[in-house]
Amino acid sequence: MNVDDLELLRSQLDVAPWRLRLAEWVESKSVQRFILIAILVNAVVLGIYIDPTILEKYDPLFHSIDVLCLVIFTVEIAIKLVAYRQHFFRSGWNIFDFIVVGIALIPGNGALSVLRTLRVLRVLRVLTVVPSLRRVVAAFIHAIPGLVSVVAVMAIFFYAAAVMAVGFFSATFPEWFGSVGKSLYTLFQIMTLESWSMGIVRPVMEAHPRAWAFFVPFIILATFTILNLFIGIIVSTMQELAFLPDPDEANPETIELLTKIEADLALLRKNIDVSK
Repeated sequence: MNVDDLELLRSQLDVAPWRLRLAEWVESKSVQRFILIAILVNAVVLGIYIDPTILEKYDPLFHSIDVLCLVIFTVEIAIKLVAYRQHFFRSGWNIFDFIVVGIALIPGNGALSVLRTLRVLRVLRVLTVVPSLRRVVAAFIHAIPGLVSVVAVMAIFFYAAAVMAVGFFSATFPEWFGSVGKSLYTLFQIMTLESWSMGIVRPVMEAHPRAWAFFVPFIILATFTILNLFIGIIVSTMQELAFLPDPDEANPETIELLTKIEADLALLRKNIDVSK
């Protein structure tokens, strides 16, 4: 249940009771479980489309299921738009759902038909329905400022190492280090530890016996230091968010009390403005 959206709607004094009941119904656990099942079924159907032999035999069935799931998602978005109105677009999750469902409604022919391929993004709606997945995404987004700094450090380090590698090895291994771009790709492969020893470093060391003095410090800094900073920042952020109260698991009595307090504060502010 998206408690934040409901609380925002409840705090508005001019909201009609039927809109509030409609929002509570569409955000209820039973409805959201139904939407989750529809998303998973739709994901399986979209995956089966890849196999042309299965599609040829059961094409009408899969097409009907795909259309039915799209109708369910469209009705859900429409109900939320009616209930929340302008407040619907204050939530990033709602905007994401709106865009994903909107792409799926693009006609299958014409200049924009290529965008129909993006209908597989409907699978990502699982992130908006399951609270635990939303927390993981929120932790990653919260960690972006710290990750940007790490990316900047890594970019500077990679560029300097690539320029050095071009100067050291371009004459004997132009296919790997013939330019800065080739050198960056080769160093990225080495950083991932994919065939770095027998595939790249040892052949280079046969021509340059002291090349280990370049590659060993590079691997230590790039793979075991800078790359682990990404993991450290994300884990630290998730630990911070783990201590925050989850609004989706909040006590209903607490939610009701907070809603009443917010409504009273809104009424008080309105009376103060009128008296002025």
